[in-house]
Amino acid sequence: MTIQDARGLAMTGADAAAADGFETALDEFQCYVGNPVGTIEGVLEARPDFAMGHLLRGYLYASSLEGPALAEAGKALDRLQALPVDAREAQHRQALDAVVSGAYERAALSWEALLVDHPRDIVALQIAHLFDFLRGDARNLRDRIARRLHAWTPADPGYHAVVGMHAFGLEEMGEYDRAEERGREAVALNRRDGWGYHAVAHVLEMRNQPEEGIRWLSSTSAHWAQDSFFDIHNWWHLALYHLELDQIDEVMRLYDGPIRGERSAVAIDLIDGAAMLWRLMLRGHDVGDRWQELADAWTAMIDDGVYAFNDVHALMAFVGVGDQARIDRQLASLRRSADGDGDISNRAMAREVGIPVAEALVAFGRGRYQDVIDRLQALRPIAHRFGGSHAQRDLLDLTLIEAARRAGARNLLAALASERNISRPRSPLAQRYTAAARA
Repeated sequence: MTIQDARGLAMTGADAAAADGFETALDEFQCYVGNPVGTIEGVLEARPDFAMGHLLRGYLYASSLEGPALAEAGKALDRLQALPVDAREAQHRQALDAVVSGAYERAALSWEALLVDHPRDIVALQIAHLFDFLRGDARNLRDRIARRLHAWTPADPGYHAVVGMHAFGLEEMGEYDRAEERGREAVALNRRDGWGYHAVAHVLEMRNQPEEGIRWLSSTSAHWAQDSFFDIHNWWHLALYHLELDQIDEVMRLYDGPIRGERSAVAIDLIDGAAMLWRLMLRGHDVGDRWQELADAWTAMIDDGVYAFNDVHALMAFVGVGDQARIDRQLASLRRSADGDGDISNRAMAREVGIPVAEALVAFGRGRYQDVIDRLQALRPIAHRFGGSHAQRDLLDLTLIEAARRAGARNLLAALASERNISRPRSPLAQRYTAAARA
């Protein structure tokens, strides 16, 4: 008898127990709670020929875009090569092969072809969504989900995750009202949906509603923070709201507590730490020895060379501690990533955005503010090409406007302050830059 998942898709090599364990791992992945890797590995111990189990394990590792984790994804792929699979699973295997090879655009095309025929494949939908984010593809963050909505109903297992992903895509495309509505719908369907809370948090950040953002995340933290592997990022969003309101003591409390208190060595968590300290540094706040801890944690990844967005955030920490040796190593790693031809996605990411951003950050650390201006002004229209969200890439705009202030570039400062005041009319920081331009 062919075993199917909860959405009616056949799974080669599964039995009833494996199917149940697979759904448990999927639920954890969709809500960003528990340990989906550990769950699916337990399933595979009992059912080693379960193809979708190996695919899910490979995807979970690959989505971190860290060197050792990608090696584990490669092992999952190797195991799959020896297993019988059906046509849909073969498409998944092709996509995982592309990811392990570093060809993220090719993987995205494979997922899209799969989803045209199997719009209820939640594994393909969620992993494609994550890689749309990692590639900075805002349109597909929204529209890849929209192209599948016709096949889903609120009664379907995992529907909340589809709605939450749609919410985030809407937000990244600037459809803030619809995004907030969909994000709130997602968490009403499943109170543990960390991505849904995250989507609404982005809306409130982009609409410059820090007070509402604080209420949103603070009042719901019992749902999104417990046993979550995504909670640090949502705590980071909460800290951003307090930073916008100049509540620096609370920012530091959050940084030293839930953001960096457990000293996570996972790249996404290190990104949040570096991005917050850099914002504090731009505002002139003394962060003490916090840069040192972060730089030490980043050092193990200097030579990964798989995702320029990670490398740039590592460089912030090395600039923060003024460690020229590690700065040089990270720049060399980025330049190696940019070398060569072929469809390895990080080559273009590093070449077009990563290296110029890194050079701008180094220039800022050395007080060469005109160099910062020259590089970042040229990059603003294409910065999305190395991934991340609008909220994350706002750090580049903040660096540019502070460089303009320190360089005494009054006309540019006035222009950038005007731009920021339009998008954030109640922002104390934007108002200070406006005053500085007029002084």
